[in-house]
Amino acid sequence: MDSVLDFLLTEPLASTPIDDVGAAWTRHRVAANRFGKPVDVALAGGFGADRLGYAFLSGYQEAVRTLIPDLPADELVALCATEAGGGHPSAIQTTLTEELGSARLNGTKTFATLGMMAQRLIVVASVGAAEDGRNRLRATMVDVREAGVHVTNLPTTPFAPEIPHAMVTLTDVAAVVLPGDGYLDYLKPFRTIEDVHVLAATQGWLVRVARVSGWSKSVLQRLLTVVAAVRGLDIDAPSSPGVHVALGGAFEYVARLLADLDSLWASVDSETRQRWERDRPLLAIAGRVRDQRLATAWRSVRPGDDQAV
Repeated sequence: MDSVLDFLLTEPLASTPIDDVGAAWTRHRVAANRFGKPVDVALAGGFGADRLGYAFLSGYQEAVRTLIPDLPADELVALCATEAGGGHPSAIQTTLTEELGSARLNGTKTFATLGMMAQRLIVVASVGAAEDGRNRLRATMVDVREAGVHVTNLPTTPFAPEIPHAMVTLTDVAAVVLPGDGYLDYLKPFRTIEDVHVLAATQGWLVRVARVSGWSKSVLQRLLTVVAAVRGLDIDAPSSPGVHVALGGAFEYVARLLADLDSLWASVDSETRQRWERDRPLLAIAGRVRDQRLATAWRSVRPGDDQAV
């Protein structure tokens, strides 16, 4: 099997523009056939992308597959949690009812990544309140072709507009209930898993930009340092405090690196540079939540330590 580090440095650069999500997914699947680990597929997929939005697509899909390894390899999948009240577990009002072996979903998800392009949905739903009042959640899997699934595309976002989003309404929809707790085993770890894989895909794309634009060997070395750090994260333990501390360090290093690279974008073709300026805010999504997780991680390993993170 290929070394992903060698791949990033030596793989011929595809010059054919990617026209849409379908074409981006096809190119991603070619990369997926070269590597076994989802993080390496995300890196290779990002490298094959011609813009940050399609690199995000690779990272997002491999994150979902890390969370649920048995998903069909050829299907685009979206995790649906956010509702009108937000993405916090207490805000989830979509209901899951089970009777006589049949599981049914009712509710609305207000922001589903990939919109109508998704072929399968992972829907987080409530099964009622626990004795302590907390919302009990389960994760379910839904084929978008099921009766009662209604998908409405949302307006494009200011950044990465190539990636569609949608509102999903579920009316008595048949679903497959996944094992485990919907929050502890799916929603909570996915936030970290997604960060890791999207960061990986972004680094793969930046290596591509560096090679196309003739950036120095020193820059490539620094980019591959981030690649090595991301690959070294223990993604099998996404709730580990150590993983969050190391991931926080990786994001801090990337922020400094991107600032150092600002002057080099003048050497990049105008279309790629303009997309980067437009799409860069994508990297800051969920930054506040990520900072909260980092602070919580530090408190768990250094209780009573009030020094700044």
